Amino acid sequence: MIHEIQTADGRATVYLFRPDGTPRGGVILCMDAFGPRPALVQMAERIASWGLIVALPDLYYRLGAYGPFDPKTTFADPVKGAALRGMMTATTQAQTVADTGAVLDLLSAQGVTGPVGAVGYCMGGARALNAAAAWPDRISAAASFHGGNLASGAADSPHLAAGRIRGRVYVGMAGIDQSFPPEQGALLAQALREAEVDHILENYVGMKHGWAVPDHSVHDATGAARHWHRLQTLFSETLLG
Repeated sequence: MIHEIQTADGRATVYLFRPDGTPRGGVILCMDAFGPRPALVQMAERIASWGLIVALPDLYYRLGAYGPFDPKTTFADPVKGAALRGMMTATTQAQTVADTGAVLDLLSAQGVTGPVGAVGYCMGGARALNAAAAWPDRISAAASFHGGNLASGAADSPHLAAGRIRGRVYVGMAGIDQSFPPEQGALLAQALREAEVDHILENYVGMKHGWAVPDHSVHDATGAARHWHRLQTLFSETLLG
């Protein structure tokens, strides 16, 4: 089901997925760099099957028509790769945090009265954590899988917002990931621990950035299955308990 929601910057498209029966909570799925597409729809449907309403917002709505972008080929194409990098840069953390409020209101309008979770992949990982920090009374769990720049030198780095997170956090780190090197992992762990956030950081040894998403060239079936188990456990304990 496709919805159009009003934000401060215009009309945003949100793909909504409902479970069979009465939903018991909601989830915001923060997209990776390549935008909403069949692979993310498949993932959202799987999460919805757990008894949750899932919202997948198109974070690029401010930028007009785009794509489609193929994860296997886009960055190898100089023109498409440059275009996508520009879109990623143009879509800021602050914009996504602001949009989250409208998405949460949509979930409420759809009947979500219980807790909400957020999960993000790639560039969406940082956005899920920052959303949890910005909406601590509404987001009870946040997960990042192969998220990049979670503890960078940027002013909007998620580790700087750790003190505002009240929900549980899970971070699945790619073992091979230049966008989230070991020193950033250590800094994020320190920030979450000092803020007394209930959290787990787990290193997926041998996995490359993008392993959990089925249409990526580095997709790993074993690692993806492990990620699904961890995510379902997190949401079962925080949203469905």
